[in-house]
Amino acid sequence: QVQLEESGGGLVQAGGSLRLSCAASGRTFSLYAMGWFRQAPGKEREFVAAINWSNTTYYADSVKGRFTISRDTAKNTVYLQMNSLKPEDTAVYYCAGGIGFGAYKYWGQGTQVTVSS
Repeated sequence: QVQLEESGGGLVQAGGSLRLSCAASGRTFSLYAMGWFRQAPGKEREFVAAINWSNTTYYADSVKGRFTISRDTAKNTVYLQMNSLKPEDTAVYYCAGGIGFGAYKYWGQGTQVTVSS
């Protein structure tokens, strides 16, 4: 089993920055790919960014150029650096991990990000 725990959420003004962290524990060798998703009130959960062991990355069009995903394999931690935040970025952000992109078996509990205008 794998446990994922997000941290780093909070309240920030538009134009500000936050860095989210996702710490993995347990059978982390199975986490070939890690991703970030978000869900705003009344909306479907949506993909934000993903990274694999080869450091290949993917981003949603809505966050390209503003968000950066990275991983520290020694710490089993994935980060999401979020810059130039907008009110529409407000959501609960979830970390996910699995054996490949799109094959996310493990999910964290989520961390709230609120961007005020």
